[in-house]
Amino acid sequence: MRLGSGTFAACCVVIEVLGVALFLRGFFPVPVRSSSGTEHQAEPPAPEPSAGASSNWTKLPPPLFGKVVIVLIDALRDDFVFGSKGVKFMPYTTYLVEKGASHSFVAEAKPPTVTMPRIKALVTGSLPGFVDIIRNLNSPALLEDNVITQAKAAGKRMIFYGDDTWVKLFPKHFVEYDGTTSFFVSDYTEVDDNVTRHLDKVLKRGDWDVLILHYLGLDHIGHTSGPSSPLIGRKLSEMDGVLVKIHTSLLAEERETLLPNLLVLCADHGMSEAGGHGASSTEEVNTPLIFISSAFERKPGDIRHPKRVQQTDLAATLAVGLGLPIPKHSVGSLLFPIIEGKAMREQLRFLHLNTVQLSKLLRENIPSFKKEPGFQQFKVAERLHANWIRLYLESSNSEVLVSLGAKVRRQYLDTLRTLSLSLSRQVAHYDAYSMAVGTVVVLEVLVLLLLSIPQALSSEAELDVPLSSPVFSLLFYLTSLALLGLHVMVCTSAGRSCYFCSLPWPAAGVVMLLVSALLCVVASALAKTFLDGKLLRKSPAGSGSRWSELELLILLGTVGHVVSLGASSFIEEEHQTWYFLVNTLCLALCHQVYKNCFPGPDRGLQCCPHMADVCDCVAATLQGRKPGGDGAELWGTHESPASLATRPGHEKWVLLASPWLILACCRLLRPLNQTGVQWAHRPDLGHWLTSSDRKAELSVLAALSLVVLFALVQRRCSRASKIAMALGLLGVYCYRAALGNVLLPWRQGSKDISQGIVEARFVYVFVLGILFTGTRDLLRSQVTTADPKVRAAGLWELHSGLVLLAALLLRPHNLPVLVLGLLIQTVMARCIWKPLRHDAAEVTIMHYWFGQAFFYFQGNSNNVATVDVSAGFVGLSTYVEVPAVFLTAFATYTGPVLWASHLVNFLSSESSSFSTRECICSSQLLSAHSSQPWTRPTRSLSQALKTLENNIFLKSTIYFMDLINKNMFKGKMIFLKRHEFYNSDGWLQYL
Repeated sequence: MRLGSGTFAACCVVIEVLGVALFLRGFFPVPVRSSSGTEHQAEPPAPEPSAGASSNWTKLPPPLFGKVVIVLIDALRDDFVFGSKGVKFMPYTTYLVEKGASHSFVAEAKPPTVTMPRIKALVTGSLPGFVDIIRNLNSPALLEDNVITQAKAAGKRMIFYGDDTWVKLFPKHFVEYDGTTSFFVSDYTEVDDNVTRHLDKVLKRGDWDVLILHYLGLDHIGHTSGPSSPLIGRKLSEMDGVLVKIHTSLLAEERETLLPNLLVLCADHGMSEAGGHGASSTEEVNTPLIFISSAFERKPGDIRHPKRVQQTDLAATLAVGLGLPIPKHSVGSLLFPIIEGKAMREQLRFLHLNTVQLSKLLRENIPSFKKEPGFQQFKVAERLHANWIRLYLESSNSEVLVSLGAKVRRQYLDTLRTLSLSLSRQVAHYDAYSMAVGTVVVLEVLVLLLLSIPQALSSEAELDVPLSSPVFSLLFYLTSLALLGLHVMVCTSAGRSCYFCSLPWPAAGVVMLLVSALLCVVASALAKTFLDGKLLRKSPAGSGSRWSELELLILLGTVGHVVSLGASSFIEEEHQTWYFLVNTLCLALCHQVYKNCFPGPDRGLQCCPHMADVCDCVAATLQGRKPGGDGAELWGTHESPASLATRPGHEKWVLLASPWLILACCRLLRPLNQTGVQWAHRPDLGHWLTSSDRKAELSVLAALSLVVLFALVQRRCSRASKIAMALGLLGVYCYRAALGNVLLPWRQGSKDISQGIVEARFVYVFVLGILFTGTRDLLRSQVTTADPKVRAAGLWELHSGLVLLAALLLRPHNLPVLVLGLLIQTVMARCIWKPLRHDAAEVTIMHYWFGQAFFYFQGNSNNVATVDVSAGFVGLSTYVEVPAVFLTAFATYTGPVLWASHLVNFLSSESSSFSTRECICSSQLLSAHSSQPWTRPTRSLSQALKTLENNIFLKSTIYFMDLINKNMFKGKMIFLKRHEFYNSDGWLQYL
């Protein structure tokens, strides 16, 4: 059975998507959920345990607080409150933490540390998954059981001001709200003023029970300037003033109420050293959680150090404080210091309600829940609690009652910790079987693709699949039976925790048959590779080729990178893999250049330098293809070593130095941005340049980078595009100066610092102009002129427009990354790929390698925290979703995008010379014939072209060269042996 390359590629893509989907389904586990009742249906609370005597406590306990104010400061790290910055910029909050009526905690936020999943964790007590990162851009209404919904059902009147994510999650829950967009990170002033302006009015009113304030300014400062910015201190001082105003108002109102009020200071996530968030570093997951109320009065000398808790504990604590049921899906435990001042019976009642809720969740999500230590501890605690209730009802002042109560309380607290830990681990439980099946499918397709690399770019490639052979059929049947038996064994022991086992048997059987078929195809392909030396049907010219050292490096490097992704540590530090591969590639290219510039005596007889191109042309013609190649191979054969060895001295030394120059550029870029996970916190050159006292050095570096950038890009641009590029790069510098990142000679101080909207839009005009010019040339080359040079010029214009856009979006200290990337592209094209004549597959994979390396040179990593969200708002005065997402994605993947753009330009520029090379090839053949005998040196190329111009007969001969190649070359005339030509059968005389 033969498959064309298009059909083969389509089948591989479909199967690959199936395998990846199955793997991701096992990799991202299903969150812990309660299956009892409807989502928001109120269930009767669990009654108090009893042993012989009946208890009258069957209802929910009354609320502990009258009014509750929740102040959520986005991206507030724990050291911003409990560290030196808190002492300096938040003195009132520091006083409350150290000496006031408060309880302080360090709440750990589980990744992903982005806003919407963290809000869900705060109000539901559950652990959201990584899929919520996508939902963070457009949050849907929250349907899970949560504190806000329970409060609305209980008749609580709630008011909200701040991040409109809350309004999207709870669209009909607030009696009054004013939402502000959280994505416009350039604004860190008005976004908080819109919240604070409501405080004076709402604090004087008494028509509300819960007030929620979500401040975004601190998070926006982190995204734009980082945690070391002087703006951080000003914002913390502003937040401290807000807390003073709220706390003073709540204390004044308590004189007229029976219940104390509660002020909660919390954060959704922290802030990394780069200013972002989303990953799992210490700075991103540790957040402050402070409960402030007159009910927490401390005695003199009572020192309360912040304790470490989970962020999910807030939901259960708020529910108890407001007299509400604990959310069904909550995996958090009640913070005991909040109820420590209550009577023993009330304490045990609160703890019992929490343990009942967690044990029920454990029972519904873990099949073997009876074997869990937390469930066994819960049964022991309930028995002890029942005995305590019986003793309490009989005699309430016994010393035995006090000691037994303390014992029951300790048992409940231990049970809560164990249950919460078991449920949290269940969320992180991976479906290993589904992941294994998906991995096998992906690897089988990958092996097929790797075996197809030699002809992957050829339009005539075919795959011969021996589906009808008896050996294939027997292997297929045996493999299918073995896999189906393995599936039955795994599924009978795995239970319902495995997704692949939950599929219908026909669907699972089809997947197993597909795995068996792929395994047989891979085995057959490997057998053909080792026996015949080929998997795909190849032209006779390529049947005897051997793999070079560079081809082996590319193959092994690509396969090794794929294999390394099976370990989480290699994923976290993937940049190290790409740095190693790129450096090794430079050394391999250096070896290849040296070998071709200094050929040894064992290289055999070579044709003279002027005959090298003639050899290539005749070899190409004998292989039945055009001299330029067919797309899988741009230049046919590699350049003869003699042609490199006979180059002038300065050109040879430039070629020899080019790999070392590339290696030096890559080494210079490594210390610019620390990335990954293990060493991302270490200081780097980028931190040094972006510090406030290094603004002059950064300005000089940015200006020099923009000048070199113009010199590298303008060489192939039209005159209009050169002017637009120069003005655009000048606008880039002015934009950074408007933001205060760099200095202008005529500007003193920072009083004129703005958002740079006008300057950025000025650059956008030139970006669009250059892109329009390139698009126009492309359309003209396709519709009117059909000139390859016009097409190549249009593609370069598009590439130049993308470079200008990248210069605008990248941070100033990252401009050298862009400059050195363009320099490496220029050196590789002129000194490596063209002289050594690498084929299209090698050039494509090299572009891919360098694109991935430059992704990490920018400071990116596989953590969401390294995404520069501020780039999506360059030149925007308000949040517009489509441009913001596009600009953020382009700024993040600038390296891979620009290397892909250069690949298209390079392949197009080389393919445009195919027809020219064919004409030159024919003229060289004719000039070689005119200098008989064949042992004499041929005329030079310039002489041949001059003869071609002056001889009308030769011109007409070239016109019919394609016809002669097709009809007269077969078995007629020229044989190639060690690049020596022999005349036979009178073919040249025929011409």
